[in-house]
Amino acid sequence: MKIVHIPCLDDNYSYLIIDEQTKEAAVVDPVEPEKVLEVAKQNDADVKFVLTTHHHWDHAGGNDKIRELVPGIKVFGGSIDNVKGCTDKMDNGDKVSLGAEINILSLHTPCHTKGHISYYVTGKEDESPAVFTGDTMFVAGCGKFFEGTSEQMYQSLCVTLGSLPKPTRVYCGHEYTVKNLQFALTVEPENAKIVEKLAWAKNQRNAGLPTIPSTIAEELETNPFVRVDMPEIQKKVGFNTPVEALQEIRKLKDNWRG
Repeated sequence: MKIVHIPCLDDNYSYLIIDEQTKEAAVVDPVEPEKVLEVAKQNDADVKFVLTTHHHWDHAGGNDKIRELVPGIKVFGGSIDNVKGCTDKMDNGDKVSLGAEINILSLHTPCHTKGHISYYVTGKEDESPAVFTGDTMFVAGCGKFFEGTSEQMYQSLCVTLGSLPKPTRVYCGHEYTVKNLQFALTVEPENAKIVEKLAWAKNQRNAGLPTIPSTIAEELETNPFVRVDMPEIQKKVGFNTPVEALQEIRKLKDNWRG
């Protein structure tokens, strides 16, 4: 499978997922539909459906327009997320296939929004899987707890996403990596993996390149929100359970002006 980044708005990403054998494609969060369809055209891809991660306008705001531009296109979205333009509601564990070789599994990852869906995508056996995490997991970060609790975010981030195969590539909804890693260093100043990844991320951005994808393995090493199971992280923020530590780190991030 081929995955193409499409920078949108100020710091959003839409993604094109292409089955290379049939050229059938799906698009994740096409907030700027014309731009997305132009990229599809450049890749000779035939867009069959939309995968919406959640209802916020900067993710679902292009759904009605893409339905106008591509008659008959399906728009998938979380069954309890009230996604604009949704034609097919997704629940945890629902599956959809694309082309000859791609399978997509819906994972309910609530908290940022109550019906947020992450999409776990597998292709050929020799290809690393990918997961499209919207605003649940960012590179070195997580989304704000707008519609849920720290317990839900722990379950979504650390259990559902954190237990995916370590080589799984993580494609998130925003380019927040540099700021996230700078904040991560305030939690773990001695973590060499964070220092290293921050230097790399700055170089990528200076060259006008994305810092995405990450991998689940990298997130387990550098993302403070995913590392809350570790007693040393809990101790650093003054708590002794992962859920309380996660809540405290989110509070610290919300108040951080790095």
